[in-house]
Amino acid sequence: MAGYKHSVSLDIEKCKGCTNCLKPCPTEAIRIRNGHAYIKSMRCVDCGKCISVCPYGAKKAVYDKLSAMDSFKLKIALPAPSLYGQFDNLDDVDYVLQGLLDIGFDDVFEVSRAAELVSDYTRLYMKQPGIKLPVISSACPAVVRLISLRFPFLCENVLPILPPVEIAARLAKTRAKKKHPELKDEDICCCFISPCPAKVSYVSNDMFNGEKSAIDIVVSMSDVYFALIDVMKNDKAPGVSTQSGMIGVSWAATGGEASAVFNDKYLAADGIENVNRVLEQIDNSDFPDLEFVELNACNGGCVGGAMTVANPYIAKARLQSLKRYMPVSQSWKFGSRDSIPDDAKMAEPLQGIPYSPLSGDRNEAIRMMAEIQQIHEKLPDWDCGSCGSPTCMCFAEDIVRGDADREDCVVLVREKLHRLIGEQLKNEKQKDNKDEG
Repeated sequence: MAGYKHSVSLDIEKCKGCTNCLKPCPTEAIRIRNGHAYIKSMRCVDCGKCISVCPYGAKKAVYDKLSAMDSFKLKIALPAPSLYGQFDNLDDVDYVLQGLLDIGFDDVFEVSRAAELVSDYTRLYMKQPGIKLPVISSACPAVVRLISLRFPFLCENVLPILPPVEIAARLAKTRAKKKHPELKDEDICCCFISPCPAKVSYVSNDMFNGEKSAIDIVVSMSDVYFALIDVMKNDKAPGVSTQSGMIGVSWAATGGEASAVFNDKYLAADGIENVNRVLEQIDNSDFPDLEFVELNACNGGCVGGAMTVANPYIAKARLQSLKRYMPVSQSWKFGSRDSIPDDAKMAEPLQGIPYSPLSGDRNEAIRMMAEIQQIHEKLPDWDCGSCGSPTCMCFAEDIVRGDADREDCVVLVREKLHRLIGEQLKNEKQKDNKDEG
């Protein structure tokens, strides 16, 4: 994973060195050193949690600008269903789809339409004998990378079906080539309107074992939102019509994907802290009867992404109102399915990504691990983060790696200071007693 391209960056000039981002990081990727934070690249999953908790705006998402698609001849918008929840008083998705055409796109392919197909494929997959249960959704790239990094034994539980956004991009390009046979692959741009930075990383790094994504650029949902509000007019009848229903749009919020599987033995959780906890429990076999797990790194699901505008719970309520006017699903329009197409499957099974080893030499790594344990036993085990490491165990490891010093522990320094002051007072008292004698 050397050279992994991240979509979460740090502005050192704005960072105050506080510890707000330290504890919430699910992979303990952040450290505070020399008065500011830094991110350990190999451990970061680009969940965006640090962006949401930073009070100084020092963490930010990296994404493409809309102008990045200017060089393409055909521009296709791939709106995530969470986009619809950003608008107040929206009663028809078609106004958003028409708005995307009005701001410069040549075509629109709804990710919610592909989500309904993935729901169909998931139900077929769940019927196969011998699959590893519980099946864990592959839709959230931050969760998939988290599993690869921290829970490699759960890799075989991950649903081996591509996420809706990838399937949407592939179907959109196939449709575009049929309509415009004169165009080459490099002439067509699939632009995903993303609610979160993790999906930027998904495209940048050709996730799922190096298979190149059909998505060409990823733009921020907030950028598109502000472009759309200038052109969306509810008094003008839209010229396009949505091809998805309640099931597809429901994927925008927690529980939407799981409910579409039509299986009561499911669990749906959001928020990276809760996701971490659930994965630990699955890894410990705490849910023997569970069959499907939907996990979203962002609070509330995709509506809570770091690149959205609306409050996630308000956005979720808006989507609930919007779905009242929609059919349950429109996937039936695209043909009946009795098997999962090969181009919707992951090319290779998900693989674990090992953390940075302590040493390339096994004996040296064992020695270093023993030293870490010895140091940790002498630490207060408060996990306060004042040293710049998220936990005392991480601090012990950082010391052994040469990235920290014992003196960085304020508790030990305080105890040492109190001991020195006590000894000094004792010596002074003994001296006074001697002088009086």
